[in-house]
Amino acid sequence: MPQYQYRVITAPNRGVKAKGIKSAEDRFSHALEEVMNQMAADGWEYQRAETLPSVERSGLASTTTNWRNVLVFRKPLEEALPAPASTVMPISEERTEPPLATPQTPQDGASQSAGASRMLSDNGVEEASEVSGTTSSLKKLAAVRKEEKSDS
Repeated sequence: MPQYQYRVITAPNRGVKAKGIKSAEDRFSHALEEVMNQMAADGWEYQRAETLPSVERSGLASTTTNWRNVLVFRKPLEEALPAPASTVMPISEERTEPPLATPQTPQDGASQSAGASRMLSDNGVEEASEVSGTTSSLKKLAAVRKEEKSDS
């Protein structure tokens, strides 16, 4: 399976003037086109654009969340990375448990869900899978922000 390295850059937020380009939308599109063509010339394949939160200091004791637009690119690694030492086993040694990447069949005869099947195979493109409930890190962040807000 090919391995990739990723590069994330800030998306342009202003247009670039060029001959024959008059409107603000066209200038912005031109700026984006220039960035994407430059990255492609350097061997990077465009993956997607993301809008992500960035928590930053605001003043001495408070923080604000700014949303940043970024572009995600990838390219295959020049040389394959060596396998982690924990997964390399001498041939003479027997394995008593199945390898981690082997899909497990359900014990009760039920079929695997579509999400589980997708997670067992890697097509090289990162996808955001649906998460049910609130994670502990988000709960902690909400509690900290609630406490900061009540202190203000």
